[in-house]
Amino acid sequence: MSQSGLPQPDDPFAPPPLEFPPRRVISLVPSLTESLFDLGLGNRLIAVTEYCTRPAAGVLPLPKVGGTKTPNIERIIALQPDLVLMNDEENRLEDAEALQAAGIPLWITGPRTVQDALNLLWQIMEVFDDAAMSPRVREIERAYDITRLAAQASEPVRVFAPIWRDPWMTFNASTYAHDVLRVCGGYNVFAGSALRYPTVTLDEVVAAQPEIVLLPDEPYPFCDADIAEFRGLDIPAAHHGRIYRLDGSLLTWHGTRVAYALRDLPGLLMRGGFDDHAHAHP
Repeated sequence: MSQSGLPQPDDPFAPPPLEFPPRRVISLVPSLTESLFDLGLGNRLIAVTEYCTRPAAGVLPLPKVGGTKTPNIERIIALQPDLVLMNDEENRLEDAEALQAAGIPLWITGPRTVQDALNLLWQIMEVFDDAAMSPRVREIERAYDITRLAAQASEPVRVFAPIWRDPWMTFNASTYAHDVLRVCGGYNVFAGSALRYPTVTLDEVVAAQPEIVLLPDEPYPFCDADIAEFRGLDIPAAHHGRIYRLDGSLLTWHGTRVAYALRDLPGLLMRGGFDDHAHAHP
């Protein structure tokens, strides 16, 4: 979306100029919805998408304006928001253009690294003129620094993490999910693909010899049958029983959810830690 032809500043993901801190906000990005609540800003939200499920108690009473890729543009405009939060991959160009044509201020976000996600949290507090949760963000930053340094001290574990099947799809080094793996001690075996979200075959997975396979529950809901299929492959992950189903938000939800990724993934990925962890998450 940042390459949409819409007027963009030097930083395509910079917040729009606003005359006052936004008080009526619509989030079309589930991870940002959760982040606003975590930053003490949930009371600014006037509507969210059907996929904004966290925190459950916070989003339950909020009006829903469709899905991330099927928003009700007329309803959004009628709600007269001060700001609509979007993401360049999760939301559609045509919806951004329609809202912009209606004069609705948009903040199109697009973190590609964990550091980008942390920077976005600081930007949110600045734009909303409320930094009460700065200590929480500083704690996440400390966890990021510690985790990144620990990962650098050991050889990364080779990881395959599909995001879809029929056909099988994964991600390359230009994605947020890749950087989460890197920071937490993993090496994405398809990092070098020319496509951001390449289609791969199981033969290519075998050739890549992943030591761990992570099967997230979103955007595709991988299940036990998928685990069984990978167990039949001639890969180290199958030989050593390191094929795991995973909360997909740990890989793909930027914002405050990165705190959970930094808490849960290093023990699964870093050498010396995943053997014990395997028994907890078969």
